[in-house]
Parts: sequence; C-alpha cells; structure tokens
Amino acid sequence: MPPSDRTELGRRCQRLIGALAAVTDDPHGVTRLYLSPAHKRATGLVADWMRTAGLTASIDALGTVRGHLDAASGPGAKRLLIGSHIDTVVNAGRYDGVLGVVAGILAVDELRRRRVALPFAIDVLAFGDEEGVRFPTTLASSSAIAGRLPPGALDLCDARKVSLREALVGFGLDPAQISAAAYDPAEVLGYLEVHIEQGPVLEHERLPLGIVTSIAGQTRLKATVLGEAGHAGTAPMNLRRDALAAAAEIMVMIETIGRAGAADSLVATVGQLSVSPGAVNVVPARVDFTLDVRAASDPPRLAALAEIRARSREIADRRHVGFVMEAYHESPTTPCSPRLAAAFAAGVERLGLTPRRLTSGAGHDGHAVHHLTEVGMLFVRCRGGISHNPMEYAEPEDMALAVEALIGAIEALAASIPAA
Repeated sequence: MPPSDRTELGRRCQRLIGALAAVTDDPHGVTRLYLSPAHKRATGLVADWMRTAGLTASIDALGTVRGHLDAASGPGAKRLLIGSHIDTVVNAGRYDGVLGVVAGILAVDELRRRRVALPFAIDVLAFGDEEGVRFPTTLASSSAIAGRLPPGALDLCDARKVSLREALVGFGLDPAQISAAAYDPAEVLGYLEVHIEQGPVLEHERLPLGIVTSIAGQTRLKATVLGEAGHAGTAPMNLRRDALAAAAEIMVMIETIGRAGAADSLVATVGQLSVSPGAVNVVPARVDFTLDVRAASDPPRLAALAEIRARSREIADRRHVGFVMEAYHESPTTPCSPRLAAAFAAGVERLGLTPRRLTSGAGHDGHAVHHLTEVGMLFVRCRGGISHNPMEYAEPEDMALAVEALIGAIEALAASIPAA
C-alpha cells in the first residue's frame, strides 16, 4: 500500500474509533458497560459499519455483533473469526478492544476493494463483555461463541440487583437462544485479534507491532498475616509479633521472586493491603493483602507460587506470626497458535518490519475463544503503555500498519489452503 493510502487508512481507523468513543453512558468520559444504553447504541453503529464494508450484520443472544462475509467458493467453507470487544471499563480509553473491531472491519473492506477472493468465510465479531465490569463474570459473550458460558451466569446480578438474564431481555435479546450462539468447532478456521499492547515493551523497543505468543496464566490469592497488637511505646522490638513487619518482608520476597523470573515474563503484584487496628500508636495485629501472579506459561507461575508459599511460611515462623494464603482465581495460560502467529509474521514482514514476539500479560477474549479454535493475536504500540485510562493512545500510522498486517495474515492463511 502506498504511504498516502496508508495515511488515509490510519485516519479512517481514528475516525471510527473517535465515533465510538462518543457513544458513552458518561458525558465526561468513555464508559460503555455491557448491555447498557451506550452498548446498545454502539452495536447499531458497528453493525452499520459492517454493512458498509460489505458484511452481513446480525447480533447473537449475548449481544455480540457479527459481520459475515461469504467465501468466494460459496456456502460450506470454513470461517475465519476476527474480533475484539466494544465494552469498556469506567472512564476508559478509546482504543482497548475497539481497535480490534475496527481493524477487522477495515481489513475486510480493503480486501473487498482489492477484489481478493478468499477460500474461507470471515466473521468479524464485536464482543460485549470482555471487561467484566458490570456483572461478576467476564468474557461472557466470547465464552458463548465457544459454547462455554458458565452455568448460573444468567443469574448473576449487577450492583443494582439486575440479573444478566434480565439485562439481556431488556436489551431485546432472548436468553433461550444462547446455545445457538456457539460455533461448531469443525466449521472454524481460527481466531485473529488485533489489540493495543496495554504495556510499554513495543514503545520501548521502537516497534509498531508485536506478535503474541501466549496470554499469560494468572493466579489471584488472598493472604492474611496474624500477629499481636501491642502498645507502640511499651512493647520491646525483640518481643513484638508485628503483622505488618512480617507482611512487608513477605512482600519484598515476592518482588524478588518476580524480578528473578523475567525470562518467563513472570510478574507478581501485591495490589491491595489493609492493616488492623490501623492506629498510629499500636503494633499491627493483622494484615490482609492480595497477590496476582502471572507468567508466559504455567510451570514458572506454579513454581513461583510454591516458592512464595514456602518462603512466606519460613518468614512467618521466624517472626512468630500466623500466615494463611488461599487462591480465589486460577486461569491457565492460553498458548497462541504457531500457525496463526506465522500468518501474522508474514503480514508484518511484508511491511518491512521485524516480527517481535511477546507475551500478553492482560486477559483477552482469545482466552475464551481458545476453547473453540486456535488463537492468534497482534499487538499495536500504545503511548506510554497506558491503558484503562483516558490517556490511552495509538498512532494512526501504527493502526494502519496493524490493518495491513491483518490483511497480510488473512492472505497468508488463504495461500496455505490447497485449491479445491
């Protein structure tokens, strides 16, 4: 594509993303929660874009907008799924999820303009519940297309005690049709997703694009350290059972383990902390904290967790305090398909760029779609690595390159299919 055309493609990305950013439940920022009035308006806007690009648009029972393009060979061909999400966190940025939907639509539009005949059909998907902000679940819409919506999910309620079932009906959808939203795995060729990196690696290395090797596995835990309260002035230091001092030593140890696992993309984060009784003149009796551990594959994550548990117990015993740690969320690593990664690499190389491979530390719809089919992801550089923030930003030039790389990946997959 000539530079002038690529510039226009980047502008088109920016215009569509800007138009969707204006569809919000909060006039002071971008907030578009699942099955909200803004989400309803967004589905209509995305469906219009799909139709303009030559896709047949529909919406399934979980609110996923689907744009379908027939294969050149007609009905019966497999489908390549391309998608991301259009819901947001509260006071969000513009690009998270939305870029992937826009990239899919524009890629199909460009292929149609270039009269490229494909041996497979394409479905562009705009999922509605990746963030999991409104209801105490996540990936509901992408789980549904894989036939894996959790039992009881429809009875989960939001902060206003509205159940997911009630919200779907209020949105104009029929929960009884959820099973029909699932694809037959035999009919699906794979799933591709373009997404901002949400991290600083690509920007640090001055690269516009990166190919994802895996979506990191994740364990979330709650920990409690139990000591003994005492007077800050009269309790000698050598006789104290200070829960906070013990917790602090445990946290530094956790950070050390996380830093040592950089080669495995291991990260360990203490994100919440509470101290009791929390008085300036009282030795802390109890500390509760959370721990989030992620890695590019499961073995280093599980090994780190085992080491953290063992060393925490040693610290607790030495300091004569109690210690309990329990996991409340476990998500295994989702490996990305080498076949689809190679297709993205072909698209990136066609642009004269080096395919940089990296792990996704954040969760994505691909984690749910992995239960249906192979997953491939392309990351796009974002300024400062900032996401879930109004400051989130991707350059139009980088987005245009992402659309071109997606087109290249689609064409590479088409070339790999033997002629009938």
